[in-house]
Amino acid sequence: MELFKQENQKKPLADRIRPQSLEDFIGQEALVGKNAPISQAIKAGEIQSMIFWGPPGTGKTTLAHIIAKLKNYKFISFSAVLSGVNDVRRVIKEANFYRAQGKRTILFVDEIHRFNKAQQDAFLHCVEDGTIILIGATSENPSFAIISPLLSRTTTYVFKPFTEEELIKIIDRAIEKSGLKPSQSKYPPQIEENERAIALSYIANVVDGDARVALNIFEFVILTAPLKNGKKQITLDAIKKAIQESPLLYDKKGEEHYNLISAFIKSMRGSAPDAALYWLVRMLESGEDPLFIARRMVIFAAEDIGNADPQALVLATSCKSAIEFVGMPEGFLPLSQTVAYLATAPKSNTALTSYKEALKDVKEYGTLPVPLHLRNPVTKLMRKIGYGKDYKYPHDCKGGSRTASTQENYLPEKLKGSKYYTPSDSGFEQEIKKRMKDNGTTD
Repeated sequence: MELFKQENQKKPLADRIRPQSLEDFIGQEALVGKNAPISQAIKAGEIQSMIFWGPPGTGKTTLAHIIAKLKNYKFISFSAVLSGVNDVRRVIKEANFYRAQGKRTILFVDEIHRFNKAQQDAFLHCVEDGTIILIGATSENPSFAIISPLLSRTTTYVFKPFTEEELIKIIDRAIEKSGLKPSQSKYPPQIEENERAIALSYIANVVDGDARVALNIFEFVILTAPLKNGKKQITLDAIKKAIQESPLLYDKKGEEHYNLISAFIKSMRGSAPDAALYWLVRMLESGEDPLFIARRMVIFAAEDIGNADPQALVLATSCKSAIEFVGMPEGFLPLSQTVAYLATAPKSNTALTSYKEALKDVKEYGTLPVPLHLRNPVTKLMRKIGYGKDYKYPHDCKGGSRTASTQENYLPEKLKGSKYYTPSDSGFEQEIKKRMKDNGTTD
């Protein structure tokens, strides 16, 4: 069936309808709107090297093409996945040739974060002296993915996922521009008006703001939709059949990994079980390692709950063991149970703060000697020189450990009387505070 023009059949729909001007570019108003920075730079003729940071399918490649076309610059593009330093050197040599003729060169590097430090270093000199205008596209946080010297020589622009409204406009534009109108195609798509908004909205909501994926889905729907009265019937059911399951946005090594685990921990710390469970499901459904989540919960139980509820650490470590024992998918059950418990448990961070207080003295005073009376006299010589002398064995003291704690010094002499652990008023630490008062270890 001749659904599209023959010469375009080899190109994906997203490529065939790629905007050629800023007027056709949809979205990213903060970057290319009337008074936005990139628009202003183009008008002023001050195009500098840039890093485009944003999720896939948000217009990074398209905007690079448009800038080059508007300024009549030579445009060279390659992917960091398939290229290396030799390709960079070849482009620099080519750019020097064009520069001698008075023509600037834009080098667009897709997935620039894939280049290692040495490969990124290769750009520094030619970016600084203006041989090339580098536009690097990345879906990963430049703070982690791009070396500092290159970041200092470029301006980073953040691309946001397309909104539902913008994605619907992009699909409508695809129908207008790609030969899918009734006058242009033998089997044009037809969407009933009463279902149009729902159908296109459904596509827009499953692609996480990725226009390329939205267009790929729409194209596939057209190719597979049933014919009726010589037209391809685009219905919600046809779209749902084409989209078996939309993978959630997640990169287990990228920024989204850190964003989600951060939201998860902060929700538990803020005693918000519903939010914590939501972020748990987001991570699990996106393919996160459940043991990674369990390890973070063990840390959380000690760091943010501690002795306010000693059972929290027991439950968290049991959860980790349960996941190792039963595996997934059933492993979500102990995770869900434990998350609810940790989120609602009383909170105390004294495990962290008390350690930090003791660490200050260790850093300041170094390796202070252990007092002689606390040393173990395992030889006659050690006993002779005073190891263990005058040590008060708590079980032999009247009153036991309470008496020992008031009469004995367990710290180096220089730190005698230092206080590191101060129980909070939360949960079981109230009982610990009472015990310490009874033992004479607090005022």
